[in-house]
Amino acid sequence: MSSGAWVVVAAVVLGVGFGLYRMLTDGRFRGTHQVRHADSADNADNAAAAEAPGAPAPSPEAAWTDVVASIPDATLGERATLLQFSSAFCAPCRATRRTLSEVATLVPGVEHLEVDAEHHLELVRRLGILRTPTTLVLDAAGREVNRAAGAPRKEQVLQALARA
Repeated sequence: MSSGAWVVVAAVVLGVGFGLYRMLTDGRFRGTHQVRHADSADNADNAAAAEAPGAPAPSPEAAWTDVVASIPDATLGERATLLQFSSAFCAPCRATRRTLSEVATLVPGVEHLEVDAEHHLELVRRLGILRTPTTLVLDAAGREVNRAAGAPRKEQVLQALARA
């Protein structure tokens, strides 16, 4: 086989492998992570201080305070809030919107809030959103308990709400 054919075979194998990886991981809810806020003076100093022995643990700031600062008329759900970050030309965002709206109507006390990532860049940065669609599950106090990058299925959303 010529070297050009080997390059094509390698490209196809890598493409199929990456596609399978994305198929397995997109839309899966994972545990939340500690979000570093952009307004902190020096993240390196804050991280070092937090790891110092005897230093108090950083207080978990509710993601909802950042949302309300950017979107003052947003409402928090009694039980949970499905916070979706999307963009105008994102096809999976439309499917995610339908799924989350349907779940919000099925489950009492759950609100669905869609945020246009392009118009709320500061909020996107503060919450560590890397791509659209990204869905955050916020508890009744407005703290992030779960997140999914990609379009989640209805069953996955219901399972994430059950854990919230």
